[in-house]
Amino acid sequence: MEQLLNQVFRMKKLLIRLILPLLTVILASSLFTTSALATGVYQIPNLTPGDSTWVVDQSEVISRINEGQISKTFEELAKQTGNEVRFVIIRRLDYGETPESFAKALFDQWFPTEEAKANQTLLVLDTVTNGTAIISGDQVKSLLTDDIAKSVADETLAAPLRDGNKYNQAFLDTSDRLVAVLSGQPDPGPPEIVDKVQVEGTFKKAEETDKGNATAWVVGLLIAATIIPMATYYIYLAVQPSSEG
Repeated sequence: MEQLLNQVFRMKKLLIRLILPLLTVILASSLFTTSALATGVYQIPNLTPGDSTWVVDQSEVISRINEGQISKTFEELAKQTGNEVRFVIIRRLDYGETPESFAKALFDQWFPTEEAKANQTLLVLDTVTNGTAIISGDQVKSLLTDDIAKSVADETLAAPLRDGNKYNQAFLDTSDRLVAVLSGQPDPGPPEIVDKVQVEGTFKKAEETDKGNATAWVVGLLIAATIIPMATYYIYLAVQPSSEG
């Protein structure tokens, strides 16, 4: 009996030794995937003088037609008023980063002097959390006040996102409002928000599914490492001939 128990324990140790490298690979892969999707300011291309880049959509949530329309609108605004607007859409922020800190760092990177910042407006969105931030230069603030800027980010942009992640509508509405304000026209205000009963969906997001699958694998393997040796032991006892026979 003692020899059998020793054999069972050796089998358990062997299974654990085989499982631990697999668990390490699963966890490392999960961490690598998360970090690989994150975007830092250093990954955003720099602007050059006269650069006609108006939309940087790394998440690819805006259709090419609408991106072209927004870019054309912003280019015309810059020619007519000197005020420039840029949208930056990323998928995931680096660890510890917020939309506000990201926007400020990118604003400083793109426009390093107060003079360069003066007539600029930058709006940032990360599509994992739909977090937004908007920052503008001093010259712009006479038209795009802090209250209007906050309303643009929190209402005009966010409302269509809350209503089924309608990114195209969100950025078209936002560009129309910003162009009106920065052209000196009356602020059209945020869209009318209709309250709807929110029913929680039964489907998980991709990130939740990935995490759930990894957790299930880890738990399953750990359970297997414990149950298989025990089952082997009991099966062995069951098939042994009775000592009284």
